[in-house]
Amino acid sequence: MNTQTGATQTGATGKVALVTGAGSGVGRAAALALLAGGYRVVLAGRRVEPLQAVAQASAAGDRALVVPADVTDEQAVGHLFATCVQAFGRLDVLFNNAGCGAPGVLLEDLTLAQWQQVVDVNLTGMFLCVREAFRVMKAQSPRGGRIINNGSISAHAPRPNSIPYTATKHAVSGLTKSAALDGRKYDIAVGQIDIGNASSAMTARMHEGVPQANGELGVEPVMDVGVVGQSVLYMASLPPDANVLFHTVMATKMPYIGRG
Repeated sequence: MNTQTGATQTGATGKVALVTGAGSGVGRAAALALLAGGYRVVLAGRRVEPLQAVAQASAAGDRALVVPADVTDEQAVGHLFATCVQAFGRLDVLFNNAGCGAPGVLLEDLTLAQWQQVVDVNLTGMFLCVREAFRVMKAQSPRGGRIINNGSISAHAPRPNSIPYTATKHAVSGLTKSAALDGRKYDIAVGQIDIGNASSAMTARMHEGVPQANGELGVEPVMDVGVVGQSVLYMASLPPDANVLFHTVMATKMPYIGRG
């Protein structure tokens, strides 16, 4: 395992991926799947300890590079991608995963600070990473790469009292479409994975019951988060001339189709 030293990995093999929010949940599952698939992976997140734990769990040695970074900080994002290139020479895949939600309060009680925090992470942070990935991928040889944005079922249908999360995830869909179009000329494929009820700390409350559209609380089924990791690995491993623009993976019986 490497920490943020900038050491060159000239002997490493396999493609290079960068995962934001890699310390837990979906990001952790995706990072582990990519490492198991032979990728060299930059593990990015705000807290170094969870990232180090993922690197250790992977047993991938020098193929796992821990780089603490806050995606809302423009300079930190620039440094993150520069460190990736310095260490591994290029970037083939960005899993643009870092995200957060706001407390499930009534819309009229949501503060501007709570709204802004979600926008800063889920939308602005994702844009900053897309922009930096473009800069790297268009300049490298061979040119191009792949960006996978983490959308959500909430990019299609909201939950009660979720306006900042839902609004930003709808915006991510627009970001994905626009970046997919703009990336064509640089051989950059951009797609989105929309995840529903993957088992993680964020979905633990679903075992107790979460608000439904009819005002009741309902226990919702969840799926193994490892399934999401395999989905990301599949999307990442496509040949350059193929792209999954939108991929939905969800617990089979979760209330999405027919929600509300």
